[in-house]
Amino acid sequence: MRLNDISPADGSKKDKMRVGRGVGSGKGKTAGRGHKGQHSRSGGYHKVGFEGGQMPMARRLPKRGFRSMTEGDTREVRLDELNKVEADVIDLEALKLAQIVPNFVSGAKVFLSGSLAEGKKPQLKGIRVTKGARLAIEAAGGKVEE
Repeated sequence: MRLNDISPADGSKKDKMRVGRGVGSGKGKTAGRGHKGQHSRSGGYHKVGFEGGQMPMARRLPKRGFRSMTEGDTREVRLDELNKVEADVIDLEALKLAQIVPNFVSGAKVFLSGSLAEGKKPQLKGIRVTKGARLAIEAAGGKVEE
């Protein structure tokens, strides 16, 4: 077998319908476009979004955008980043002082990535925690308060 011998299977490639080639072709005379009207004429078609003269949907709706006002107000904190915090009770202010989260955030969530240092028993207050991170903190002897 050679590359120039390869051909598609019989019946897999269908010839394009040739319109406007007589009555016997099945697409003669009007060539499947019907009689009269905008769609039957060559070059006759409306632009995208045109609704027949009615005020289009794109112009009726207000253009305020869809950016969330609270997007980016929370940060994810890895479990091993809690090792950098010196405070006994770890809250949002402690995370900001340790420069783990920026000053403008209004919330943080700890997720399981890495591990806690030996002897570290963090007490989290007012910080959300994933299930895996909660199990790891409690296994190390720490405590989580919502």
